[in-house]
This record gives sequence, structure tokens and C-alpha cells, in this order.
Amino acid sequence: MSQQLVTLESSAPIAEAARQMLAADIGAVLLEDNGKLSGIVTDRDIVIRAVAQGRDVHGTPLSAISSSDLTTVSPDAPLEHAIELMREKAIRRVLVTDSQNRAIGILSLGDISAVGDAGSVLGQISVAPPNA
Repeated sequence: MSQQLVTLESSAPIAEAARQMLAADIGAVLLEDNGKLSGIVTDRDIVIRAVAQGRDVHGTPLSAISSSDLTTVSPDAPLEHAIELMREKAIRRVLVTDSQNRAIGILSLGDISAVGDAGSVLGQISVAPPNA
């Protein structure tokens, strides 16, 4: 699980999320509205829902491309539960929240592969240092 969380207001422009992802070497940012968690935007969202559709990344708010239906697990949930949720919902990331529903981490498909199947191609890619 990645505990390096970046949170932006949902009104922030798409380009700001891309800058934050680059600076922190992460693939997703969390969104807030009035201090309350309201969504998630991934690097894939930026490419598919913004760039490929010709949106203005400097003027379009993150809320226009975000996923607001957040799938969460508690930190003490069995890994198998998180995997099953990812499978059922066809998602690559699950938000880990504490008892007050505050985000404390993001569990990604890559995280699971790096630990559970380190010998697989995905597992090897997931633990490799960035190439940029």
C-alpha cells in the first residue's frame, strides 16, 4: 500500500494533478470538496478522459474526469477482500481508510503483484525503479 497521498480540491485543473503525480512519482491523487473526500483521479483518467478527448487540461476541473464512487477497505481487512473488490469492480486501486473514513493509503494492483507474485512479470515491473 502506498501511504504517499496527494490531495487536491476537485476544482483544481487537470494539469495540476499531472504535476503533482510527476513530483511525487505516484499514479493517483485524491479529491476533496470542503475538506471531505470526494473522488480520485488516476494517470489513466488524465490520458483517457482528458487528453484523448481534447479537454483543456489547464481549464477543466478534476471533477470533470474523476471517479466519485470510491471503493474502500479498512487497514485490517484481509488482502483477499481487497482483491475480490478489485475483481468485482474491475478497478486497479482501492482506497484504504481508517475508522473515521479518512484516507491512509492506496492499495494498487501493482502493490499486490509486488508482494503476492513477485516472480511474475507484473510483480517484477512493480518493484523496478522508475525509468524516467
